[in-house]
Amino acid sequence: MADARTDADWNHTAAVLAMLYNVNRGKNQSPATPADYHPGSKRRTTEMPPLKVPVTALKGIFVKGAPN
Repeated sequence: MADARTDADWNHTAAVLAMLYNVNRGKNQSPATPADYHPGSKRRTTEMPPLKVPVTALKGIFVKGAPN
């Protein structure tokens, strides 16, 4: 039962990570799938695609009162 919960949590996290990558990827980059980020996936690659997010975007999200 604990394994199922852990797997379900990783399914959620992997989907969010793949979505973040796909939203910020360039035109010539291939899309990521949740299997690329799930540690229990058999399709997982050894190298994860890098997330390239500008610091200003992160500051606007995580710093209270930061200008957008």
